[in-house]
Amino acid sequence: MNAREHVRGLSRYTVAGGLATAAHYALMGGLVEYTGWPAGLASVAGAALGAVVGYGLNRSWTFAGSDVPHRQALARFLAVAGVGALLNGALVWASTASLGWHWLAAQASATLIVLLAGYSANRHWSFSRGR
Repeated sequence: MNAREHVRGLSRYTVAGGLATAAHYALMGGLVEYTGWPAGLASVAGAALGAVVGYGLNRSWTFAGSDVPHRQALARFLAVAGVGALLNGALVWASTASLGWHWLAAQASATLIVLLAGYSANRHWSFSRGR
């Protein structure tokens, strides 16, 4: 992959991630603010919605040139998303319960960490042959 393709892929992943994150935050915020769910649990639910949005966009747009079969890519993507959701929920829980952060600040920090790890895993494993 040349530098231009890498930048395009990362840009598309960022846009797809932004849309998935918007869906995540909207659901999480609604659950925390309107139903009283704990922030960590609401974050996991939001991450699940974000994973659905993210897979669709990444499969059809970011990694459109991937020749990895849908079933394999989906299973890998969901594994990455599952680990990401658990990591995300743990980070939000730790930040809110232990450090006393507002749920939105905790979620923003967790999002950055999970986004970078997820891009690497999806680029090198979910949508890549032979890995």
